[in-house]
Amino acid sequence: MSKKSLQEVHQSVDTDSSKKWRRIFAFFGPAYLVAVGYLDPGNWATDIAGGSKFGYALIWVLLMSNIMALLLQSLSARLGIVRGLDLAQTNREYYPKWMNYILYGFAEIAIAATDLAEVLGMAIGLQLLFGLDLIWGVWIAALDTLLLLVLQRFGIRKMEAFIIALVSIIGGCFLMEMFLAKPDLGEVVKGFKPTLPNNEALYIAIGIIGATVMPHNLYLHSALVQTRKIKRDYKSIKNAIKYNFYDSLIALNMAFFVNAAILILAAATFYKAGLHDVAGLHDAHKMLSNLLGPLAPFLFAIALIAAGQSSTVTGTLAGQIVMEGYLHFRMNPALRRLLTRMLAIIPAVIVISILGENSVDEMLIFSQVLLSMQLGFAVIPLIHFVSDKQKMGKFVIKLPVKILSWIVCTVIVLLNIKLIYDEEINLYNSPDVSIFIKILLGGVSLGMLLFLVSILVYPWIKKTQKLNYSVHKTRIQKKIGKIPPFETIGLALDFSENDNRVLNYLPLIADLNTSIILFHVTESASANYYGKMADDYEVKFDQNKLEDYKKLLHQEGYTTVETCLGFGTPAVNLPKLIKENNIDLLLMAKHGHKGLGDFIFGTTTKQLKNKADIPILIV
Repeated sequence: MSKKSLQEVHQSVDTDSSKKWRRIFAFFGPAYLVAVGYLDPGNWATDIAGGSKFGYALIWVLLMSNIMALLLQSLSARLGIVRGLDLAQTNREYYPKWMNYILYGFAEIAIAATDLAEVLGMAIGLQLLFGLDLIWGVWIAALDTLLLLVLQRFGIRKMEAFIIALVSIIGGCFLMEMFLAKPDLGEVVKGFKPTLPNNEALYIAIGIIGATVMPHNLYLHSALVQTRKIKRDYKSIKNAIKYNFYDSLIALNMAFFVNAAILILAAATFYKAGLHDVAGLHDAHKMLSNLLGPLAPFLFAIALIAAGQSSTVTGTLAGQIVMEGYLHFRMNPALRRLLTRMLAIIPAVIVISILGENSVDEMLIFSQVLLSMQLGFAVIPLIHFVSDKQKMGKFVIKLPVKILSWIVCTVIVLLNIKLIYDEEINLYNSPDVSIFIKILLGGVSLGMLLFLVSILVYPWIKKTQKLNYSVHKTRIQKKIGKIPPFETIGLALDFSENDNRVLNYLPLIADLNTSIILFHVTESASANYYGKMADDYEVKFDQNKLEDYKKLLHQEGYTTVETCLGFGTPAVNLPKLIKENNIDLLLMAKHGHKGLGDFIFGTTTKQLKNKADIPILIV
């Protein structure tokens, strides 16, 4: 059986309300977490370059790319709502194991590249605002791991509210900048007419479109929509798809407004002043100060920090989704966040230390190229899945939507291939790059292209093959086997309120003639050191306590009850006691470390499950 996506918050938001506006409002939220991905510093760089070089002429490219993103995100939401699986889980269902390992690797690279852009954006924002060295800003960016831990305690709705607040801050900052810049509204309207002044405009347009759809957002959206608890009838699923589309429409249009505002700001200030080569975030900040006064660069830096901070949560959630979906492996969220952030911070620190702060813009471009390389590996499977009538049933996408989706996919993939090709040509023409690196890059590019073709054709080839979404290949047996009744049942007691729960469950699994053994492990210093030779107050108290429980069970009518006292660590000694007494089933309450202890060592129940080879009922 497949595990639930984002299990801690799965179906945690109730959508069943007597008031229609409350029902609709309950679906709003997931798309705002997704929209954050469209506001990362990589997008800012392309928007500033487009506005400073060509004025308002490329606004239509932003609008077109936003429509593409809306289409693909709505497909991702549809997949999660209808199938109850996220994109990673569905990939695991459709593709063979070796393909999934590669897809998982690409997804992790995309998340690390996104995180690199977030780290750099946060560091640049801190530098612009406080004059902090970029290296220190990068290390401070690691501390937002703590932010995620705090947010997770409050649930998905509070997390969504936090993200919406940050997106509102970003939008508010650029709205104020627009008032300061006073753009020509007539020229802005003309910018929605499709036109490309020259080949350089085409290159920047490719960059804008390539940076628009983020691969990790497609994984993220398919999981986040499952945080809403909906009924599984046709009408409820149809309404969920509709309301999530409205959610995406509003959230992505907010992202479009921010990106358009950045481009318009660059056009109204830099292009108008004849500054056509402003591409870096530092340059933009400096020029804003000269052109619009001290408030504009302050707002710019605040928005940059908010953009980096808001992406923190979504990057970690996406990482958790792909790891659990592809590998069925679960990692502590804090550890997962720290690992992802270190993969971004360490390369950033090394490059800045060696090449200096001027290398930041090149690293931002590199992160966007990495993202572009991964995009097709998320989009192609997604369209395959929502086009599969056998799996999607009545909610399979219609033919016009399918054709439009494949056209959008083709455009995005071809534009990204061109972007990567141009970057590689620049490397090949550089005399500083060794022949070995050139051959390696060529081989990797060719391999990725062949793999892209393979994930495109594989679902069509395997269309008639029966697919099985299971970790194990064992067939279901034809007849259920009989297990003999439990002759000896062990009760693990810790002399707390937990014991009442254990005793209450006993009548469900034992009759009055079943042999029962009461276990307790004394953990005093004397017990740990002397073992069975220990004879301190705690050992005597525990033995008497076991006898009290034994009398209670006799009074309840159980005829065969014995006691067994262990010494030392419960997780180590209980398995030995179970084996020595030939226990058939162990009944125990959940009991273990708290907080940091649980994080580092795990609980007694977790360790016991790995060491004991009998059924254990944990209440």
